[in-house]
Amino acid sequence: MNDPTGPSPEAHADDLLARLTLPEKIGLLHQWQAPVPRLGLPGFRTGTEALHGVAWLGPATVFPQAVGLASSWNPELIRAVGVAVGDEVRVKHQADPVAVGLNVWAPVVNPLRDPRWGRNEEGWSEDPWLTGRLATAYASGLRGDHPHRLRTAPTVKHFLGYNNETDRATTSSDLPPRVLHEYELPAFRAPLAAGAAVAVMASYNLVNGVPAHLSPLLEDELRRWTSDELMVVGDAGAATNIAGVQGHLPDHVTGFAAALRAGIDNFTEDDTDSGQTVRRLTEALDRGLIDESDVDRAVRRILTVRVRLGDLDPPGQDPFAGVSPDVLDSPAHRELAREAACQSIVLLRNDGLLPLPTDPATRVAVLGPLADTVYEDWYSGTLPYAVTAREGLARLLPTVTHHPGADRIALRVGDRYVRCPRSSEGGPLTADDGRDGTWFDVFDWGQDVVALRAVANGRHVGADDDGALANDRPGPGGWIVRETFRWHPRPDGTTLLHHLATGAYVRVDDDGRLRADATDPDTATAFTVELVADGAAEAAALAAAADVAVVVLGNHPMVNGRETEDRVDLALPAGQERLLRAVHAANPRTVLVLTSSYPYAVGWAQEHVPAVLWSAHGGQEHGTALAQVLLGDADPSGRLTQTWYADAADLPDLLDYDVIGADSTYLYYRGEPLYPFGHGLSYTRFDYADLRVSAPTVSVGDEVEVSVEVTNTGDREGTEIVQLYTRQRRSRVKQPLRQLRDFARVTLAPGQRQTVTLRLRTTDLSWWDAHLGGPVVEDATHSLLVGRSARDVRAVGAVTVHARPAPQQPRTAVPAGGGAR
Repeated sequence: MNDPTGPSPEAHADDLLARLTLPEKIGLLHQWQAPVPRLGLPGFRTGTEALHGVAWLGPATVFPQAVGLASSWNPELIRAVGVAVGDEVRVKHQADPVAVGLNVWAPVVNPLRDPRWGRNEEGWSEDPWLTGRLATAYASGLRGDHPHRLRTAPTVKHFLGYNNETDRATTSSDLPPRVLHEYELPAFRAPLAAGAAVAVMASYNLVNGVPAHLSPLLEDELRRWTSDELMVVGDAGAATNIAGVQGHLPDHVTGFAAALRAGIDNFTEDDTDSGQTVRRLTEALDRGLIDESDVDRAVRRILTVRVRLGDLDPPGQDPFAGVSPDVLDSPAHRELAREAACQSIVLLRNDGLLPLPTDPATRVAVLGPLADTVYEDWYSGTLPYAVTAREGLARLLPTVTHHPGADRIALRVGDRYVRCPRSSEGGPLTADDGRDGTWFDVFDWGQDVVALRAVANGRHVGADDDGALANDRPGPGGWIVRETFRWHPRPDGTTLLHHLATGAYVRVDDDGRLRADATDPDTATAFTVELVADGAAEAAALAAAADVAVVVLGNHPMVNGRETEDRVDLALPAGQERLLRAVHAANPRTVLVLTSSYPYAVGWAQEHVPAVLWSAHGGQEHGTALAQVLLGDADPSGRLTQTWYADAADLPDLLDYDVIGADSTYLYYRGEPLYPFGHGLSYTRFDYADLRVSAPTVSVGDEVEVSVEVTNTGDREGTEIVQLYTRQRRSRVKQPLRQLRDFARVTLAPGQRQTVTLRLRTTDLSWWDAHLGGPVVEDATHSLLVGRSARDVRAVGAVTVHARPAPQQPRTAVPAGGGAR
């Protein structure tokens, strides 16, 4: 089947389709597809998670989160990561072909419209064009470059208008025509039109009042962008929502039938149990809500993807089969993970403190709740190992001290103290007589949410549905996080402990056991919190004794901002802010390292802390990469792909999807951001000069070359991301204040100058005219803005675009007005 003269995937699928019975075809419409032995059709499943590594299937190489990979602005690197992840999926599939499917659910291409979105870590950028370009690179790696076969079958998600977890199944994303066509659709179009992705997942929400799983856009838009068969899968449980929480149709049979007719080909319902889906679709046939042609259309799309995956090839003919198990977390993949983590780090501020001196006498205190840990997020693979910030620096410096900055407490109930087992496996928490209790470290993850870690065994406290508290958890995690609490102080100085997962308060039962099963405060136990050690004070003391303090703060990826939970603000957790200020007061030579899934409003740090860096959760090589950047072994080359706002008050309502009307994202925001889109510093300096344009006047359809001389004027090698933006000077509609059109990543030695050529496609200058029902390019002059970020423009030019053919122009480069500044 690798012979291009052989049957096409569509022809092979048609042959199979003709030989399948109707019940067999219906069985293929569920995520877990039963085998059809008489046709040699093996079982198949959709939906292996591969967002930034192979997830939920045991140890695999863990790369930085997608928003971190994006900050590299390096499509070639991102494609290489996709290749590595695709190969590791193949290894897992070879080991267990039933449980591990080759249809991967990645990348996420929802533009990052609002940084409060709980799933911010999963996306690439607030800019749809940049999202499309980087996601296409990742999907291309996952897909492979064979002309007829797929390494894996990438699935872009979530279609469409999905940027809120709050009531995500019942809220409607209202998208005016321009926002739909200029902001939401382009990010999906790019990887599909390029052939990099071959499937799409529909989203939970409604779009303009219609459930996304029933949206006419599934057929009217998605399937116009590619000549290949495109498989559309439902999100987990979303088809049931149509007649369930959405109340859009009267019963589930009608809902499933409507989804199939709308273009959903594969239903992700009831985990491995396909019975309910099969029964509903069978009844829909009996009731005349669908007919066999609706089933055939969906099955043909599924089978075509399976053929392209080599799923139906005879042994030995699939070019991607037989990947060596040795590639799993191989040395090459470890090095790639390190390079990806390194290129993802963004230097936000630096007054000269960085890079740190590598003098053996340099003493560094590495402080904070993320200083000596690397966290997995919901879609991470299992870390095969992890290098923390402390470990990364300790490998390169002789004197590194550490403190998490967490308060250490004891809990007292009257004259009894709370105790827990000291064994590694932990056990029940009890209130026993005695002078002291077992101590707990308190980690503040924001919005008054805390986690308690037992000092006795280093395990976290949690409770299952029975409410019994035990110190037997590695930390907050799982679909339902059962290891987080809130304090509820009382006027008498005691406090109640509220368990967030169950919604119950903690009480001490008659046997002395702590249980989270008190339904109201009146039946809860009041605890006295005794401070054993002030974490901020102890961290400050270490900082005072060091030459430099490195404070590592950020979020826990499973708490306050994750799937199912949006953030309510942009603030650092109060305890972390207090820690930072205490350390800085003790030692002004403080570096703030933010490790997070999303932006923070860190205005105090920007004003007072001499150096601030950010990275997403960086995977297994996070600490190695961070140490390289802090010590100057690597230039910080990451750049932000979304705006960092000074305050949540600068944002519109979370459910306001009209980015044009709301003046939101870097495209329309008129305020002063904390850090602008595209921002990131280097350890060297770059000058821009001599901007030139290939032609001052062009016609629609032409491509314009914009060149600029970039010089490294510093004393060390560095990497610059040269960015091209445009602004239309006059228009009959509201236009973006600036819009990214191209970029180039260049590395220059000290004193080296390079001509960087960027390209502007004039067709990209269109806006959607709802009256005409299509894109329009106006006769207009466009400013050309080249620089280091959306707000740091170093060279300015202009080009005039005619909607009608322009007079023939010489194609020699001419100077553009504005020069360097």
